[in-house]
Amino acid sequence: MLKLSHDLGIDLGTANVLIYEAGRGIVLREPSVVAVDKNTGKVLQVGAAANNMLGRTPGNVVALRPLREGVISDYEMTEKMLTQMIKKVTRFAFVKPRVVVTVPSGITEVEERAVIQATMEAGARRVYLIEEPFAAALGAQMNLDDPGGHLVVDIGGGTTDVAVVTMNNVAVSSSLKVAGQSFDEQVIRYVRRRFNVLLGPNAAEELKIAIGCVYERGQNVSMRTKGRDLKTGLPKEVEVSSAELYEVFKRPARQIVDEILAVMEQTSPELVADISQNGITLTGGGSQLWGFAQLIMDRTGIPCSQADDADSCVALGCGKSLRWIKQMQEGTINLARKKLLQE
Repeated sequence: MLKLSHDLGIDLGTANVLIYEAGRGIVLREPSVVAVDKNTGKVLQVGAAANNMLGRTPGNVVALRPLREGVISDYEMTEKMLTQMIKKVTRFAFVKPRVVVTVPSGITEVEERAVIQATMEAGARRVYLIEEPFAAALGAQMNLDDPGGHLVVDIGGGTTDVAVVTMNNVAVSSSLKVAGQSFDEQVIRYVRRRFNVLLGPNAAEELKIAIGCVYERGQNVSMRTKGRDLKTGLPKEVEVSSAELYEVFKRPARQIVDEILAVMEQTSPELVADISQNGITLTGGGSQLWGFAQLIMDRTGIPCSQADDADSCVALGCGKSLRWIKQMQEGTINLARKKLLQE
């Protein structure tokens, strides 16, 4: 169906890109991966097709993630990835879209500028930024109009964002470069150390999702996976248990909880009292790791729960912010911080 223009919300994550279209909801969910020919620089695949090529490419093809720890690490590949993804959802539009993009709360102005420019080069007419924890709170259906404080913890692929949100603004926030991929890296490191076997990133993630935990399970479960024996170079199958991963995950999980406590220490007593009543809300794909809510509840003494559709909350909140787009000034604006960046 032909449309004059599109308004898009993009959750630009380290692990996945989600695109929300006004009036339609989430229309794209793809891994943040690009497959490129090293000899020509040509992009061969993006998203799921490129993700399936990780670790399986011939010598002249490399599959890479152009974002790391929540920010752009390869500008050119990010721009090319976004170009293809935006084209996929705006094929029948006459006018370039206006786009709201999510960014970590700890992003620098230089990193903000890179996101803005890459999105403009990818085909946007105007670009606006919104902090991920604020978008997550919107997507989690929190009542942000009232003066009461709400604490949202968004555990993504590359960053964990912790924010106290009140009266449609962020009161206190912090961004930690420990998140879902940190747990994947711990799995790879552990299997290599214990079995002398190298796992691919997809195999490590499958282990994490299937049996990983940050709180002791009542029953120990195990899973078999295959990797490359570093001594022989041949495939080798190994078995890993949830009890082993619990020990491996203790350190990154503790870092995330420590960050939550640090944010609460910077928060006013009135807002802390509100949070103790309203509870802590977890969003992001990383929050689905078994036992996170219970671990946080034990350490803080505050009720903690996971939002519905946790891995989509940021994209849904970004989509909700599109209703404000007509009220925004031209240029680029960070909605949560109300800061205008002149082009």
